Amino acid sequence: MFSFCTDPGTLGDAAWMACYLTTGKHMALYWSVGTVLLLLAITAPVSLAFGFGGAAAARSSVAPLRWFGKTYIALVRGVPDIAYFLFFVIALDQAFEYVRHKVKCPDWDQPIRQGNDFVVCAAAKLPLGNAPQWMHETYGFFLAVLTFALVFGAFAANVLYGAMRAVPRAQMETAEAYGLTRRQCFWRILVPQMWVFALPGLSNLWMVLVKATPLLFLLGVEDIVYWARELGGAKTPRFTDYPHGDWRMWYFLALLVFYLFLTWVSERVLARVMARLTHGQATVAGEAARKAA
Repeated sequence: MFSFCTDPGTLGDAAWMACYLTTGKHMALYWSVGTVLLLLAITAPVSLAFGFGGAAAARSSVAPLRWFGKTYIALVRGVPDIAYFLFFVIALDQAFEYVRHKVKCPDWDQPIRQGNDFVVCAAAKLPLGNAPQWMHETYGFFLAVLTFALVFGAFAANVLYGAMRAVPRAQMETAEAYGLTRRQCFWRILVPQMWVFALPGLSNLWMVLVKATPLLFLLGVEDIVYWARELGGAKTPRFTDYPHGDWRMWYFLALLVFYLFLTWVSERVLARVMARLTHGQATVAGEAARKAA
């Protein structure tokens, strides 16, 4: 914060605005932008890993594994996302604390479920009650990433499962005729070629993931939507040195610009990835890229 901001009431308009935009809460707003970008950077590959595992399981020749993969895809896709976002955070948190409770407090003689309350010993709490604030925030962010990955991993699994089925069966049969095992056919023939079929669906899923980041607020993480609403609301001189009217429109307009810019960058990156994947591929997109070159 600037040194001349000690008495905001004596400042001119430009200096007042400079001081206002560098308060501690505004710094938290700027940090929350990094939180959203970090969430996307971590969740995207983790969701893709979950999706790949789900798709591979869904096409497995082992029946229980195939049932598990298809059930995972169907269950998550058939329920509104917000229900899972609210459910998984509570369920995962209680599952972790339950396991810790059984390990750390084996002599506990009281029921864990006491009516609507979930009660474990103090040593099993996550994080511990005397843990620093950054550990509470990190744990909440970890639960948010895991929840996003489980939900969007199911959608990615459905996309990748369809992409695997889109690879011509004749290529797999040719590889098998040359003596390749099922594992070799999967990793050397199927996986390299499925991405060109999967990328359109995955790109749409990425856009949905970008738009879903405001749900962080529901998961207890103070994201940019939370701070935009908090800072944009009317403030009176009684509670702040920087009183102002209802500025939520301007804060949410800034969020609109931020998300549009993120979408614009994403579209261009995905277009370059698609051009690279389709280079030399015997597909409509690959043929169009070859003719354009």
